[in-house]
Amino acid sequence: MDNTSDKRIDKLLVGVSMLVVFFVTGCLYFLPESSLKVAKSIFSTLTDIFGAPVLLLTFIGLIVLVFLAFTKYGKIQLGEGKPEYSTFSWVAMMISCGLGSATVYWAFIEWAYYIGTPGLGIAAGSKLAYEMSVTYSMFHWGFSAWALYAMVGLPIAYHFYVKRNEGLSLSAIVSAITGIKTTNTICRIVDILFMFICFGGLSITLGLSTPLVTMVICDVLGIEASFIMNVVLIIMISIVYSFSSYIGIKKGMAKISDWNIKLMILFIIALALLGPTLFIMSNFVNSFGLMLQNFIHMSLFTDPIAKSGFPEAWTIFYWLYWITYAPFTGVFIAKVSKGRSIRSVVANTILSGSAGCFLFFGVLGSLSMQRSITKVVNVVDMLNAGQDNAAIVQILRSLPGGPILMIIFCISTILFLATTLDGAAYTMSTTTTIGLRNNEEPNPMLRLFWCIMLSLVPLTMIFIKANLNTIKTCAIITAIPIVFIMALLMGGWIRWMIQDYGSVTTLQIEKEAQEKIAKVM
Repeated sequence: MDNTSDKRIDKLLVGVSMLVVFFVTGCLYFLPESSLKVAKSIFSTLTDIFGAPVLLLTFIGLIVLVFLAFTKYGKIQLGEGKPEYSTFSWVAMMISCGLGSATVYWAFIEWAYYIGTPGLGIAAGSKLAYEMSVTYSMFHWGFSAWALYAMVGLPIAYHFYVKRNEGLSLSAIVSAITGIKTTNTICRIVDILFMFICFGGLSITLGLSTPLVTMVICDVLGIEASFIMNVVLIIMISIVYSFSSYIGIKKGMAKISDWNIKLMILFIIALALLGPTLFIMSNFVNSFGLMLQNFIHMSLFTDPIAKSGFPEAWTIFYWLYWITYAPFTGVFIAKVSKGRSIRSVVANTILSGSAGCFLFFGVLGSLSMQRSITKVVNVVDMLNAGQDNAAIVQILRSLPGGPILMIIFCISTILFLATTLDGAAYTMSTTTTIGLRNNEEPNPMLRLFWCIMLSLVPLTMIFIKANLNTIKTCAIITAIPIVFIMALLMGGWIRWMIQDYGSVTTLQIEKEAQEKIAKVM
């Protein structure tokens, strides 16, 4: 494939994006308390106003995607030729880019938050609160969350492969749907928002994961964790994903994702066998059943009478949190799904992604809960005391072969970080490349530039001890306008499909798909 030339790099977008990021970083350093106060106030106001619409958009979006997958539109082929990647590599890249290392962190401890603040009007600390804790983790990282990724990925894939429009970015598809030029102020703001939430979301991921991996490594080696260790770790991760990004998706990310998913499957199996196997199996099945039983209630729970604040603090927050990752993950999904049908993309994104999360949270969360119930590790108290990383280390230490499991945990987490950042660097490169066409890749040096920036900004955040809650809140605030963009993308995509295939029969769509595959054979 041809690489784009330097002349097509959107230097204005690169410059403005970096200015916005540095401005926010400066505010966090010089005015940390004021920044947090302002961000919290804006977030509270926005969730009060847009909370219910966000819940509805997510729930209806999931239903629409599943419905479309089972109609004739699900058979539409995205691009010509056979799929570029094997099914395993495709699934692995989806999971690795979409999950990230934060999943491993939250899988161990998220359930403990729900004990004291359960949803659905459940009494805190009750038996039902314990039963619903892993259930809520599965819900927040399951079908609805992955549907949000697909709600961006599929419209972009259709825009790029079926409509054959130029540009693999949010502004490009907004332009194609509305007719607004990509140089218009609105489209420029869309791209700046996209770039900012990439930095914000990935700063959160690195900010959570790096100290955890550092603590695990230092515990195994018997040394004290420090900022220098964080720097060394980020440099290691940067080398891995920068090299992966430079050599391209096929030779880099696809292979790393394959290794990582295989390693993580072995890690999960080891934890299930070496830990309280029967409890893990029992709690996993029970939690999954409760999630299916309460899915609609959990999806639309706004708590208007008691006003406990749970929907705003958790479900609405989580949907907005996933929306901050949806643009760059959606662009990546579109890129690696060439040659796939709409039905297969829906199935892979929602089912494969959710299955990975159910496995993570079901096994790791159940293990952590059992250790807490039996007083081996007092997870809830340690979490309340801000010792979340130490709790995870103790949980792993409590298992036979703990140090070996901790090393595997570190390797897998590093690979998760590398693949997430690699995917982000790729999508940021496509966004800052003007008029990217179907047969082109972003300039390797541009990808390398974003790899370096994605390392330096989080490292700066850790160095200045920036409040991660402020970064998280700022990123979530920017998700509100992305909600409207997602609704626009879904509406434009459905309109396109009706215009292109509304009068076409299922057999004709199937024949067209076969012809597209035969063209490149």
